[in-house]
Amino acid sequence: MKARKTLAVAAAVVVGAMGLAACGGGDDSGSNGGSSDGKVELTFWHNSTTGDGKAYWEDTVAAFEEANPNVTITIQSIQNEDMDGKLQTALNSGDAPDIFMARGGGKLADVVEAGQAMDLTDKLTDETKSALGEASLSAFSIDGKVYGVPTAVLPGGLYYSKDLFEQAGITETPTTMDELNDAVDKLKAAGIQPIALGAKDAWPAAHWYYFFALRECSADTMAQAAADMSFDDECWTKAGQDLQDFAGTEPFNNGFLTTSAQQGAGSSAGLVANHQAAMELMGAWDPGVIASLTPDQKPLADLGWFPFPAVDGGEGDPSAMMGGVDGFSCYVDAPAECADFLNFAAQKEYQENYATAFVTLPASKDAQGVVTDPALKDVLTAYNDAAYVSVWLDTLFGQNVGNALNTSVVDMLAGNGSPDAIVETVNAAAAKE
Repeated sequence: MKARKTLAVAAAVVVGAMGLAACGGGDDSGSNGGSSDGKVELTFWHNSTTGDGKAYWEDTVAAFEEANPNVTITIQSIQNEDMDGKLQTALNSGDAPDIFMARGGGKLADVVEAGQAMDLTDKLTDETKSALGEASLSAFSIDGKVYGVPTAVLPGGLYYSKDLFEQAGITETPTTMDELNDAVDKLKAAGIQPIALGAKDAWPAAHWYYFFALRECSADTMAQAAADMSFDDECWTKAGQDLQDFAGTEPFNNGFLTTSAQQGAGSSAGLVANHQAAMELMGAWDPGVIASLTPDQKPLADLGWFPFPAVDGGEGDPSAMMGGVDGFSCYVDAPAECADFLNFAAQKEYQENYATAFVTLPASKDAQGVVTDPALKDVLTAYNDAAYVSVWLDTLFGQNVGNALNTSVVDMLAGNGSPDAIVETVNAAAAKE
């Protein structure tokens, strides 16, 4: 299989901004959640709790309500690390928000299988489909039907401080693990914590395993594992060994096991934002998070980015990338205006505003011209040149297997596990699916 190009926004169809009036393709407006006077109320959960991101959603909702005066949307912003658990509880209770965050992959497939997500295939406008492109929408497609609308593509890599690299005498960004190890040694010699890691939240630590797996495993092996949920190829164990060996060089910040990812100056993003650590492996949302944690809450001026280094002997293409696609879905019983809102937010104007507010890459290629952050421009170049792109493994494999993987990686980093134990744990979780 030639890759899960699920992140690729290859289609370069240019469409102009659509009108701002209600633009949904659905024909049953108000069939659910409406009242006899035509008033419709929607509930909306997202994960932007502060700053420009939170303001963006408030402004976008206000604009939609102005264009659709019969609709009122109640927003609830939820801390990212709390989102999955609260959303799953709400979905299972039958009291889910009408509009909710989704990231495709196995997690969304589980929601669809449970009959909890609305089929949006015929509710998205032609303008929305063209602007986002088939490849982008495929991240939210299951069995040929669309169950979500992407807002951002978020490939991962290593963000770094150019000033701290210069201070340590590093003149080139690492392209191999040997070069990364050399950079770590130079940073430590200069008294700089090399890499910030928010292992308290598990998934940032697991990202290191994901990327070693991306480099060690061929595209076919990655795709086969997603299809049959089997992790018997030796590359999965090699990835764990790579991480264990790298962690043995002590590249991560002091107390990384109890460091959160995004919450405050002491988080891994905060350490980079305040020049307390030189690097962080993270998705393309990181420049925005880091910007919110700098002393002046502005983008970090010396922030750079480079792809995850190549691994000697690995079967994965060194240009391959891994990341996420953020987007939103509608609860199965939501009013038809839910789809209208997703169409509204997918317009070029709002995608550009989204990219600016979150300092990230919009899902609509039409809106990518607004990206000016140097680090993100490098991400975009690598993304467009990537041989293939995989979604994060915990998203790809679904919540249960993904959580088992993330936890077992942290256990190993804490000295309570091993590369073999990671594979055994994941296979055991997959066997219960």
